[in-house]
This record gives sequence, structure tokens and C-alpha cells, in this order.
Amino acid sequence: MEKYKNKYRKESIRAAWWDYSWTGAYFITVNCKNHRHYFGKVINKKMVLSPLGVLADVFWHEIPKHSLNVELGVFSIMPSHMHGILIIRPPKIEDNNQMQTKQPNLGATRFQNQGKNSISSMVGSYKSAVTRHANRLGLKFAWQTGFHEHIIRNFDEYHRIHKYITDNPAKWSASL
Repeated sequence: MEKYKNKYRKESIRAAWWDYSWTGAYFITVNCKNHRHYFGKVINKKMVLSPLGVLADVFWHEIPKHSLNVELGVFSIMPSHMHGILIIRPPKIEDNNQMQTKQPNLGATRFQNQGKNSISSMVGSYKSAVTRHANRLGLKFAWQTGFHEHIIRNFDEYHRIHKYITDNPAKWSASL
């Protein structure tokens, strides 16, 4: 393990060759700390949200209001985690009353702060909003550190992940 400023530091699990603010679809999984069932229960193969689950649901829908060119794909809140697809579309700039696609310059941006349109900043803001409002309402809650992401590379993979997310509540109840 490497040291930074004389302290041990975990290596990033993110792909070093990829900029997570680039156009693409991303499969996101965020877990509750210790896999606690804060978000509700699966009853008859359907997720029934707790008040905290409602917060998690509402704030997921808020992401496109706070990030540029972001769309939500399918998502599912589960008792101890959530799965969702975030889609970053190409940025548009107005140039002489025409809309054109602006291509990112990897060399100019790769090692700069990724800003508020990276997957990490969006998921971090989401987790922060849920936590802040849970605390405000006196709801006991904590997230697991970090999150899992997967860059979706093609339509077949997108379809498989979409099906996995939508089928998750039914499979959850079958496994318990």
C-alpha cells in the first residue's frame, strides 16, 4: 500500500483509464452501513419503503436537477441498498444560435477536479442529501463508505443490468 503525506492510502477502485464525467451509462450500487435494512421491506415481491426509503427515492430523482446533462435510468431501492443507472449525455453549448456537441479534451481535464458532473460527485451529493435529511428528521442511518460503479459498455449489457435492477425485489424475497 502506498503512502501519501506519510500516511497509508487505499488505491482507488475506479478505472484509471476512464474519466467518470464522460458521456456514458453507469450502473451504481450504494449500500447501507453493515447492510442494515434502513430502507424498508420486500413484501410479496414488492419493495415497501420506510420513511428513510422514501428519502432515498426522492433524492435519487433530484440528481438531474443538480447535475448537467444527466438522465436517470431504471433504479430500485432495496432494504439495505439501492441500484440505479445514471446516464451522462454529451454536453451542449450554444454557438451562434446553433446547438453543437462539445467534445471533452482528456489532456486538459484528466487530472483536474472533476467538478459536479462526475459520477463520484453525483453519488456523493446524493448520499450527503439523504444523510442530512435523515439526521434532520431524527432517523438513525449510515451509508457504507464508497459505492460500486460499473461502466455500461453496450446495449446488451444495459439491457441485462436493467433487468437485474427491475427484477431485484422479486429475487430478494425468493432468497429470504
